[in-house]
Amino acid sequence: MLDWTDKHCRYFYRQLSRHAYLYSEMVTTGAILNGSRQRHLAFNADEHPLALQLGGSNSGELAACARMGEEYGYDEINLNVGCPSDRVQNGRFGACLMAEPSLVADCVAAMQQAVSIPVTVKSRIGIDDRDSYAELTQFVETVAAAGCTTFIVHARKAWLNGLSPKENREIPPLRYDVVTQLKADFPALDIVLNGGITGIEQCLALLQHFDGVMLGREVYHNPYLLAAVDTAIYAADAPVKSRQAVVHAMLPYIDEELQKGVRLNAITRHMLGLFHGEPGARAWRRHLSEHANRANAGSRLVLDALDFTR
Repeated sequence: MLDWTDKHCRYFYRQLSRHAYLYSEMVTTGAILNGSRQRHLAFNADEHPLALQLGGSNSGELAACARMGEEYGYDEINLNVGCPSDRVQNGRFGACLMAEPSLVADCVAAMQQAVSIPVTVKSRIGIDDRDSYAELTQFVETVAAAGCTTFIVHARKAWLNGLSPKENREIPPLRYDVVTQLKADFPALDIVLNGGITGIEQCLALLQHFDGVMLGREVYHNPYLLAAVDTAIYAADAPVKSRQAVVHAMLPYIDEELQKGVRLNAITRHMLGLFHGEPGARAWRRHLSEHANRANAGSRLVLDALDFTR
């Protein structure tokens, strides 16, 4: 979710679910080591539980960034070896690392030595023509031997050349059967399924077979899906917030961030899908999209947009 699940997005999601485990956008080791650590690592305490997802292939740099992540208060460090974009490959991280399981294992071992919080790995089921089940199990065996006990597996392979990141999320077929077999063959590992999950009922069915499920783009486009997570999956007894209540819960945060110089549209861009499928959804999106980028735009504008949904 590079450039998507930033701290504003995650704070918004936390107003919908108190229990769902949130993941940062992928942050490269270079960005952290050579840029602003505060910009890339800081988050609101309300975002917990929260994992920092790293991209990189240098074990020493990954260990250093994992240590920083723990110092900032993250609950987990996740190494992304599943992203297929060109900008990721050019930096030698992401899905291309599935071809180098020993290197991934070295990186995991170095990170685990640097931190006391869990270190996990997010992957695909294969890349290019290296997509046999034997190659997948070799990857998992090698990385697990380095101490990784949780694998988040996107149930599609990735084509590193010829497909865009968007096409890589749609064209390679979903192979839940492969991930199901992986869980059967590695029962001691926590296997979390990712890819193509679109609803709570589907989540509940999949949780009969897997240790967890991860939702990405579906939640971004239809965030209110998260509102049912706490009661349906975590058996929480708190009432489900209405969409309007979620908007009002965001207002103090918006005012606080605007005081820091944040532009309104940096926050509201993540809220555009809140009324997905509801009356007034188009007017809500249009009002925020057309006006939230103005220099003087404030939380009053959000309330004005909310009027279209009543």
